[in-house]
Amino acid sequence: MTLASCKSRVKLTNILCATDFSSSSHVALQYAASIARRYNSQIYMAHVIRPDSYQLVPPEAFGIALTQTRRYAEQQMSELLVSGRLRGIPHQVLLGEGELWTVLSDMLAKHEVDLIVAGTHGRTGVRKLLLGSVAEEIFRLAQCPVLTVGPHVPREVPPETEFRHILYATDFTPTAERAAAYALSLAQEHNAHLTMLHVVEETPEASAQNTALLQAFFTKRLRELVPPGTDLWCDPEYVVEFGPPADHILKVAADRKADLIIMGVRRSGNFPGHLPPATAYKVVCQAHCPVLTVRG
Repeated sequence: MTLASCKSRVKLTNILCATDFSSSSHVALQYAASIARRYNSQIYMAHVIRPDSYQLVPPEAFGIALTQTRRYAEQQMSELLVSGRLRGIPHQVLLGEGELWTVLSDMLAKHEVDLIVAGTHGRTGVRKLLLGSVAEEIFRLAQCPVLTVGPHVPREVPPETEFRHILYATDFTPTAERAAAYALSLAQEHNAHLTMLHVVEETPEASAQNTALLQAFFTKRLRELVPPGTDLWCDPEYVVEFGPPADHILKVAADRKADLIIMGVRRSGNFPGHLPPATAYKVVCQAHCPVLTVRG
């Protein structure tokens, strides 16, 4: 989707919900189901069994451990289906085995997935260095948008999703345009208030006059992301802040009571997270609403 096509309805024909059967995955499934009801989507419930998780298992016990894990996954999937959470929604179970992204990318291509929904435990620090973040791996590599449900997102999800206030945060990199198109289209679709935010990372040490000039400059750039003739329910709010990007994105989202944050992200091959937390990952981990990330 591009800015030129943002007037068209977001296409969400096929949704893949990636699950590890944790509590965060259960909330992610509720969001996937809620969105599917609104967009008449098909849901693919996907779980990947990763042999690399059994590196410490003795070779003679590896086969048994893998068989038990597959049985556990099949049981968990059966319980999800019996629970009725997907009642009335076309759905299919996908169980794969192998490297996470290799298996998942095949599923995405085969089923022409338009949106991935995933929960995250929000690992940081040493735990993230040791275990990595599956959610971050997915949203850094996926071509389609990824809706990540973090640990602070409310557990109660409406039967049919209605986004009333959307926060779009941009750093004006090449990833920004595609994410802006989704922000504008979803704001149109849901008649939502839209806040467009840019955070200047370095607080200017210059005069108040220079700060005002920077605010005016970046406000103009935010306005330019909205094509002429875009039919929004109300005029977007344009906000320019100064300081650490993730902190200000979270603060603006909390102040506006945003129920969706949209951000562009860059592809990264550094897994499982040997660098300090990136802005997108920090926002995903700490936000009190789902975060839609869109790769440019």
